[in-house]
Amino acid sequence: MWRLRRAAVACEVCQSLVKHSSGMKGSLSLQKLHLVSRSIYHSHHPTLKLQRPQLRTSFQQFSSLTNLPLRKLKLSPIKYGYQPRRNFWPARLAARLLKLRYLILGSAVGGGYTAKKTFDQWKDMIPDLSDYKWIVPDIVWEIDEYIDLEKIRKALPNSEDLAKLAPDFDKIVENLSLLKDFFTTGSPGETAFRATDPGSESDKHYRKVSDKEKIDQLQEELLHTQLKYQRILERLEKENKELRKLVLQKDDKGIHHRKLKKSLIDMYSEVLDVLSDYDASYNTQDHLPRVVVVGDQSAGKTSVLEMIAQARIFPRGSGEMMTRSPVKVTLSEGPHHVALFKDSSREFDLTKEEDLAALRHEIELRMRKNVKDGCTVSPETISLNVKGPGLQRMVLVDLPGVINTVTSGMAPDTKETIFSISKAYMQNPNAIILCIQDGSVDAERSIVTDLVSQMDPHGRRTIFVLTKVDLAEKNVASPSRIQQIIEGKLFPMKALGYFAVVTGKGNSSESIDAIREYEEEFFQNSNLLKTSMLKAHQVTTRNLSLAVSDCFWKMVRESVEQQADSFKATRFNLETEWKNNYPRLRELDRNELFEKAKNEILDEVISLSQVTPKHWEEILQQSLWERVSTHVIENIYLPAAQTMNSGTFNTTVDIKLKQWTDKQLPNKAVEVAWETLQEEFSRFMTEPKGKEHDDIFDKLKEAVKEESIKRHKWNDFAEDSLRVIQHNALEDRSISDKQQWDAAIYFMEEALQARLKDTENAIENMVGPDWKKRWLYWKNRTQEQFVHNETKNELEKMLKCNEEHPAYLASDEITTVRKNLESRGVEVDPSLIKDTWHQVYRRHFLKTALNHCNLCRRGFYYYQRHFVDSELECNDVVLFWRIQRMLAITANTLRQQLTNTEVRRLEKNVKEVLEDFAEDSEKKVKLLTGKRVQLAEDLKKVREIQEKLDAFIEALHQEK
Repeated sequence: MWRLRRAAVACEVCQSLVKHSSGMKGSLSLQKLHLVSRSIYHSHHPTLKLQRPQLRTSFQQFSSLTNLPLRKLKLSPIKYGYQPRRNFWPARLAARLLKLRYLILGSAVGGGYTAKKTFDQWKDMIPDLSDYKWIVPDIVWEIDEYIDLEKIRKALPNSEDLAKLAPDFDKIVENLSLLKDFFTTGSPGETAFRATDPGSESDKHYRKVSDKEKIDQLQEELLHTQLKYQRILERLEKENKELRKLVLQKDDKGIHHRKLKKSLIDMYSEVLDVLSDYDASYNTQDHLPRVVVVGDQSAGKTSVLEMIAQARIFPRGSGEMMTRSPVKVTLSEGPHHVALFKDSSREFDLTKEEDLAALRHEIELRMRKNVKDGCTVSPETISLNVKGPGLQRMVLVDLPGVINTVTSGMAPDTKETIFSISKAYMQNPNAIILCIQDGSVDAERSIVTDLVSQMDPHGRRTIFVLTKVDLAEKNVASPSRIQQIIEGKLFPMKALGYFAVVTGKGNSSESIDAIREYEEEFFQNSNLLKTSMLKAHQVTTRNLSLAVSDCFWKMVRESVEQQADSFKATRFNLETEWKNNYPRLRELDRNELFEKAKNEILDEVISLSQVTPKHWEEILQQSLWERVSTHVIENIYLPAAQTMNSGTFNTTVDIKLKQWTDKQLPNKAVEVAWETLQEEFSRFMTEPKGKEHDDIFDKLKEAVKEESIKRHKWNDFAEDSLRVIQHNALEDRSISDKQQWDAAIYFMEEALQARLKDTENAIENMVGPDWKKRWLYWKNRTQEQFVHNETKNELEKMLKCNEEHPAYLASDEITTVRKNLESRGVEVDPSLIKDTWHQVYRRHFLKTALNHCNLCRRGFYYYQRHFVDSELECNDVVLFWRIQRMLAITANTLRQQLTNTEVRRLEKNVKEVLEDFAEDSEKKVKLLTGKRVQLAEDLKKVREIQEKLDAFIEALHQEK
């Protein structure tokens, strides 16, 4: 409205001016009219376009000040009776200012929201560095405890002092400009013209540069930039490695006091070690991730693994198979570069060549030990831990190289065994397959790629590595073939990533640092990078180890909780089965059962010391007589009894007893004592203990008994001392009382009756059943038995005729017997007659000796008088008394040796055997068997795996 009013006023003024100027010379131009008037009513004027004000800027379009006049209008006073309307411009200005307040407030709110949204977008673009927090050691966050930062800040100069020290850059620029003008020829105008002239020489030269050269130049600059940042990154990593090494060393020395926890990778490796020993009865498979290194033989698997571990730790050979069993290598970070086996406490310093040689030798020995006779490779895993500053944390398994042909010296099933071992590791759906391909040989000769493509057809967990790229670049005629291999176009297999590495010049004595320098130098000068066949992140083993480590931990985080859940279900099943089958028994695994059996066996050995001396002497005396009775009767008593007088009898007996004591008797006595100790030990070990007896220990006790007896050896000095004691006992002939005399007669009767009974049995077996058995039991004699019977009857007739017949038949007597038998139609061999005579005469002699022994019961009186004025001679009773007394003294001596020495030595041997068995896991598995043992063993291992998995998952979440 106010604009219309002002326009109306302006028009009235213009009309008045036109009317009153009619008398003037010329007319008033439109340029002299008011601006508003011209803009509204005279827009068709041709000069108005030139006089129109400039357009408002973007700032003016959004400002409320554009609605206000740019300047206050000062109209000339109108004189010809016209009075203008009153203008209330202060009120209108105040209203516009109030309106401006809302505009400013709205702009502020909108601008703040826009700024916040932009800040959030920038924040989301920044990568999450919390996963790399471990790179910065804890001492950095606690540096303020050791360094006074406030004191350092006060000591630094302020900005004014620094400004005084800084050079005057303006002056330097001015001097350089003067110097440039001095060396420039021609006038400044000519120089500027020449610089901007499109036909200048520099532009012509630039046009001559082809597009290909521009691309090559840009690629070269990009490569140099990548290598530059690569070197910077390596330098930073090296500094970080040294810093972490110092921090870890301080932790070892106790300077930085904090509780050291087991690293994540060590915890994970322990889980894998337990899983490798676990034989799942419920088909609970091990699906935890690990990096499986597979490749053709001599493709460079071991070299790649050594570059990742930063040490030459594996045995090497030229063209022969060196990896004969899987080697699980756990890489972790530590202050010192060392290696140690899972079952050993020795640390190998990988910075010393002698320790490296010892480690390689130890690995080779373990491989050969794992390989059984008649085999070339073994599925048993060797577990090795490698620690060092800057190592990427992961678990790798180096497998034997895949072969195409079995050569001489290998087992026939070597190829199939290698394939089965490789498939067993690769069929794990969470295993990362590191496929190693030799780049220096034709790709068509590769075997492992077909195997990998079968196990991982989609390539979701396979990383392809091309080794010996330096040789490949020299030998391959078409470099694009390497690019096809790297891009996966030459093989049927697919992969998650493709890498190219160089593992040295083929010299086994090269160090890891030298190989790394050669690898970097090769790729820096290689055309593979310059021509963009390979990207910078696809080369060097350092990039490979970083990529493999990232993939490994990603796979671990995705699968470890699922594996833990499966073991929880397995544990529940095992516990339920145990409660149903063995509700009243504790869950004792094989080691705990062995400890229980060990205590029982030691208690039974101690029980030997509780055997009474009387019992020892009785069983020793009885066993010794059973052992020597045959020799005493056959070789001493019978030959001496054939003599005609007592003097000859005693002389023969003394000689034979002396020979027997010097050569055989002590040894026989020790053998009897040792067998008696074995029998008593076996009796204590095998006798049932009632309800407490557990038959699960029977095999173990039997094995311990046999091994202990095998190791035990009687004291060598025992025979010498025993020989003297036995010789003195046999020299004594003085029977002190009637009781000893009666005991000797009783001992003699028992011995002779036992021999007579054995002789009767021998004769019965020789001649067959008698008439009673033939009639009652319907038994018949054989032809040989019939001949023996006829010969026996003929010999008995001869003995009746001469009861004092000597022990041997004369030749004429044998002829007589044979002719008598032939006259009855019985053909007899002379040797048969002698054999039959031996038994017949033996029976006759024993019966005669028993009758004489009965007569000697009342002969003690004559013995005391040395058989003077008596026809009765009882020298045979004295002989048996001497034997009986020797047996008693020997038994007493052996009992003392047993109780004082041998039982303790046997107990010591049993302890040694039990200790050896405790260290031999295979022996325990063989001796402690059964469903109960296996169920308890599985339950213990599942619990251990679950506990370790839970601890690892908790630590993994804390680190995340």
